Amino acid sequence: MRILGIDPGIGRMGWGIIDKGKSSEVKVVSYGCVETEPNSDIPGRLYAIYDEVCRIIDEYRPDALSIEDLFFAKNVKTAFSVGQARGVILLAASQKNLSIHVYTPLQVKSAVAGYGKADKKQVGQMVKLTLKLAKIPTPDDTADALAIALTHAFTKRY
Repeated sequence: MRILGIDPGIGRMGWGIIDKGKSSEVKVVSYGCVETEPNSDIPGRLYAIYDEVCRIIDEYRPDALSIEDLFFAKNVKTAFSVGQARGVILLAASQKNLSIHVYTPLQVKSAVAGYGKADKKQVGQMVKLTLKLAKIPTPDDTADALAIALTHAFTKRY
């Protein structure tokens, strides 16, 4: 099973692709971060995210999308723009017929680090160890996306 994990955002969207074998072994396929121009208009930024998600899906042919659930932020404007980005990501995945799975930050931290209040450094370190990477993927959005993909691999039985 090939899983695309996405950490949604309007400025930066982390993504990671992993393969889960029948023996439950997980291997990283690819990962990265999509960045949009801060001074660009929102519709242009959303289109860039949508276009890049479609490209990633077409290139890597994942079976499933795992994405982080939107949590309530102190900054309403930020939460609103992240929600819009999340919407175009879900649209792209739906149009490409991927199964979509949503996880809360608590679920991701618990699945990857074994502790629901783990910090970003702990999650990144566990991503590095689990996927046998030379270093923690950067920026944090990319490590988070791989953690979201791992959460799906650890949670769902195939």
